Amino acid sequence: MKRTILIVLTIAAAACDRSEHKGSEAVDVQAASRSAADDTKPAADNTKLNERDRTETALTPGDQGENEADRTITQHIRQGIVGNDELSMTAENVKIITTKGIVTLRGPVKTAQERSTIETIAQRVAGVTRVDNQLEIASR
Repeated sequence: MKRTILIVLTIAAAACDRSEHKGSEAVDVQAASRSAADDTKPAADNTKLNERDRTETALTPGDQGENEADRTITQHIRQGIVGNDELSMTAENVKIITTKGIVTLRGPVKTAQERSTIETIAQRVAGVTRVDNQLEIASR
């Protein structure tokens, strides 16, 4: 009886081992085909944007004002943007940096209309003294 159980377990283990190899070979083929397809796409080049963002005058989200008023302004602008169903997901993810009531908007948007709509939303928030609209219309 023990011998029979041992033989059955051995056969089952061997069968599992073979099926795992078949599955991993399929994964390897899929990975290879994805890799070949990815080689045809040009690599993203953000060099100019990264250089621009390294200047001392370029504001980044790390420059966000720490006081309650600046945080509230940023929060209300974000809520206005996300609550606007006409804006794309790209537009909803723009950077909003508020320092001493001055709002800087940065990042890509899909259209000039989105750029204008976001600026209008920012200007209408209480406490905003000026809006520096640095939003860029993404190339298609």
